[in-house]
This record gives sequence, C-alpha cells and structure tokens, in this order.
Amino acid sequence: MIKHDEVYVDGRKLAIPALLVGVLGLIGCGIGFFVNPETFFEAYLVAFLFWLGIALGGLGITMLHYIVGGLWGLFIRRGLESAALTLPLLLLLALPLLLGLGHLYEWTRPEVIAADETLQLKTPYLNLPFFFIRAAIYFAAWITLSLLINRWSQQQDRSGDARLAGRLRSLSYAGLILYIFTTTFAAYDWIMSIQPHWASSVFGLLLIAGQALAGLSFGILTAALLARRNTLLQHAVTPGRFGDLGSLLLVLVMFWMYINLSQFLIIWSGNLPEEVIWYVERSQNGWQWLIWALFTLQFVVPLAVLISRDARRSMLIVAGLAGMLLAAHLVELFWRVIPAFRSTLALHWLDLAAAFGVGGVWLAAFAWLFGRRPVVPLHDPLTPRLQEVSEHG
Repeated sequence: MIKHDEVYVDGRKLAIPALLVGVLGLIGCGIGFFVNPETFFEAYLVAFLFWLGIALGGLGITMLHYIVGGLWGLFIRRGLESAALTLPLLLLLALPLLLGLGHLYEWTRPEVIAADETLQLKTPYLNLPFFFIRAAIYFAAWITLSLLINRWSQQQDRSGDARLAGRLRSLSYAGLILYIFTTTFAAYDWIMSIQPHWASSVFGLLLIAGQALAGLSFGILTAALLARRNTLLQHAVTPGRFGDLGSLLLVLVMFWMYINLSQFLIIWSGNLPEEVIWYVERSQNGWQWLIWALFTLQFVVPLAVLISRDARRSMLIVAGLAGMLLAAHLVELFWRVIPAFRSTLALHWLDLAAAFGVGGVWLAAFAWLFGRRPVVPLHDPLTPRLQEVSEHG
C-alpha cells in the first residue's frame, strides 16, 4: 500500500525563495520600464514566452500521456499538470505587454500602415480588436483544458472512479488538437507578426516543438529532483522508466531539428528577398554564434548522448540534458525575437531581470500548486503497476 506521507512534498521550500527572486526581478523590471521602456518590453516578451512555453508544453505532454499511457508519464505528470495550472497567473503576467504593443508590433501604428501597402492588405487580420479577441480565445482554451484535466485528475485521486480515465483520454484527444491550432496562431500573432512582412507556414510548429521540449525537460528535472528526496520515487524511478523519458526526449530533439531544417531549406531554395531577410538579420553581427550554440546544445549534444541506451537510462545524464535544453530554449526565443529590435548581439541587464522576475513568480506558484497534490496519481489505472515496482524494486 502506498503511504499517504510518501506522495506529498513540501512546496514551500521552493516557493518562498523563488518568490523572493521573482519580486526582486520584477522590481528591476519596474525600474527598467521607466529608464528604458523599449528594452523592457523586448526582454519581458522573451521571458513571458519562455515560461508560458513550459506551461503549455506541460499541458501538451500531459494530454499525450493520457492518450498513449505508460509508466513513464506517472513520474512527471503531476509536475506537468501543476505547470499547466499556472496559466491563469501567466495571463496576469501578460498584462504589462499591453503597454508596449506599439513598440513591439509595427502593424499597431496607423502611420506605418498608411505608408505600407503590404500591411494594409493584412489589416483584416492584424488589427488590435481582433488581436485581443484571438488572445482571449487562446487563453480561454488553454485555461479550460488545464482546469478540466486537473479537476478530473483530482477527482480520480479521491474517488478512484475508473470512468474518469476514459473521460480524460477523450478530452486529451480533442484538447491536443485544440492546443496545436491555438498555439500555432499564437506563434503567428505574438512572434512572427513582430516582422509582419515575413511569413512561414511552419512557424507555429516550430514553437510547438520547442514548447514540447521545454515541458518535457521541466518534467524530467522535477522528477529527478524529487527522486532524490521522495521514498516512493527513489524505488519506482527505475533505469527502464527513465530510459523511456530519455527516448521521448531524443524523439523531440530530432523532431525540433527536422522542422527547423525544413523551414531553412525551403526559404533557402526559394531565395525570395522578403523571406531570406529574416535569416540574414539573425546570421550576422554576432547573432550567428547563437545559431551554432543552438545547433550544438539543442541537437548535436543531445543526439550524441541520448543515442546511447545506457545514457538514456541514467537519471543524472538525462536530467542534465533536460536542464541544458531548457536553457537552450530560452536562448532560442531570444534569437527569434530580439534581432528584430537590436542589430547586433547584445545582452541587456533587463533580459536577466525579466527572466528571473517572471520565472521567480511562476516557480513560486508552481511549487505551491505542486505541494498540494500527490507526487504520483493515486488511482490511475497504471498506479498498481507503479506500486509493484516500488515494493519489489
């Protein structure tokens, strides 16, 4: 029998210091807003997209596990569900960006539209009322999915009702499709429209691949840290189970690289000025070094390590790679967004303040939510198998 005190952790140990860091970071952001508002909005957008990506990636991986099943998901699902529950907080954290839309998106400025025929043709889609409506739809869909999944999951913990597993699976089929569509359009609205003359039909899929990597990496890190402190997970997280997580991480790494390479080859072969300019801006004046860094950290190193079965079964190695991939995802978003505003590679102190400010508050909320839930599902159909692993090693 799994003991009650084995499946809960004290989230306050992380929440309090994380909140302190977050408050200090946000104070720095407040100072930066008055000193250098343009740089503040640029840095804040990157930080917001990074932490939002972890929450949405967690939601996507959670729904994927409800569909396909497997013991691998039991170790990370509570962390991913808790990450998805932070979406209402992220909606509040998005509000400061409303003050900087005029700086971030040139299509919001009437004088720019009046002098640009291309933007005039895109006005039926790129206009502020429709932009706000779409953003509201995105967050409504994401928050509804996260709340329903967590509500039914908690009901399953309390009642053990076997019918809830089927309900969660059915919701995940529809929810995964909804997530893909809404995130695709959000990528167009919030990142691609920063440079509205440029377009890519796979840009949304690029963001989804990055979010999936970030969400899974965060879940792996959470499970690895808990396995060092939680009695149940110390015995249950076997090399085979962590090997499954390592294999999934390898698949997502290869998928991320495939989508990025496909977009680059299509634009390179077409050689159209309005398309290649996006890559030209990001491959000179120092930005080219980030390309090589991303290629190395998000593809070469993970592929070289995870191709080994023994490496995939090592919790320490997989967790280390997960941490590296999370950091690389932040660099990736920085490389995608900031060159539209800065001609040369330069790191401003507000970039760090925004990342720590938003991240500290987000991690505090995550830790508080995670501490209120069992570390593993108590009455999932797969839990008896997890109990066997825990009891017999």
